[in-house]
Amino acid sequence: MTFASTQPLDKSNKATAMKVVATENNLDEKKALDAVWKLPQVRRKAREIERLSRGTIRVAAAVDSSPTEDAPYYVVKVFENHPDKSTHTIYWFRVLNPSGVILALDIVQNQYISLEQWKPDAR
Repeated sequence: MTFASTQPLDKSNKATAMKVVATENNLDEKKALDAVWKLPQVRRKAREIERLSRGTIRVAAAVDSSPTEDAPYYVVKVFENHPDKSTHTIYWFRVLNPSGVILALDIVQNQYISLEQWKPDAR
């Protein structure tokens, strides 16, 4: 399993979303994970959680499953890592193989949607 964890994050607050991962027809676990980790919405949420928790809660991402014949995508989860070793999932994504298109889970409708439709910061 591949993980990404927060490091010092840049302070840009760009609201644009990535549509497609640049690949050379060989999307792998690391590229799928990196593509999700680089989404502005994910980075912004990681900064917010770490700031509000005063650094006690870290945000990480992990590949939860790899492509199969029936499910041709990587499933990537973004989650909180608490000091007591518990975790709480924040977001779920599918990174389609081999295109690299990223879909986000809409938890209200329980379906994956395009990044253009995904509004995690809407209140």
